[in-house]
Amino acid sequence: MSDVPTSTGASGTDLTPVERVLVAIPTYNERENLPRIVPLVLEVDPRISILVVDDGSPDGTGRIADDLAAAHPDRVHVLHRTEKEGLGRAYVAGFRWGLERGFDAICEMDADLSHRPEDLTRILSALETHDVVIGSRYVDGRVNVVNWPLSRLLISIGGSLYARLVTGLRVRDATGGFNCFRAQVLRSIDLDDIQSNGYTFQIELKLRAWRNGARLTEVPIVFVERDTGESKMSKAIVREAVWKLWKLRLMDLFGRL
Repeated sequence: MSDVPTSTGASGTDLTPVERVLVAIPTYNERENLPRIVPLVLEVDPRISILVVDDGSPDGTGRIADDLAAAHPDRVHVLHRTEKEGLGRAYVAGFRWGLERGFDAICEMDADLSHRPEDLTRILSALETHDVVIGSRYVDGRVNVVNWPLSRLLISIGGSLYARLVTGLRVRDATGGFNCFRAQVLRSIDLDDIQSNGYTFQIELKLRAWRNGARLTEVPIVFVERDTGESKMSKAIVREAVWKLWKLRLMDLFGRL
């Protein structure tokens, strides 16, 4: 486990027990993967509930999510959105849903099983002593990625390095999307002011939490490339990240984060 230095006033000095955890899972055309991941996540810890945030998937993912919610009415919930607005907007909607219902922590997780449900145990354990836990593919000098082509790996590692250099965020896996936030951290962030929606969203969220005094830590996870469905990564998302990080840097310099 690797701690990230905080700014003054870190909220980690007075941590309350985490009794209710929401795992937010955004979906778009994940009808094959969703029935696989939901029961695996529910088995990890009885404190966990799941919110499927579906962006109007044309393949029927939303209907499958409703069936899963009917089978697990107390622990699986569905938020239907009518348009595909991007990962960032989906997570912000999920955060709002969870905060309104009093969850103590909200985790981000992919629907395609690239994030292993069993790694949630390590993440939730670290949340007992930290405000934000980052499931890291690159912590402690290791590369825990399975079935990625070299080009994708270089983009990911280079993206995290680029983010650290531009923003100053001292996180090894700045772009990773397997993270968990205590509710008070998300409440401290102006979710309406989030600037990013694609590849940069995860960087901005960590940066805002860090600048607001949250105590971050990274724990090792294993990232496994999806075996079903299509990746949502695109060249346009990567290009957006290149210039948007500089916008975040300027906002940080002027105290807007």
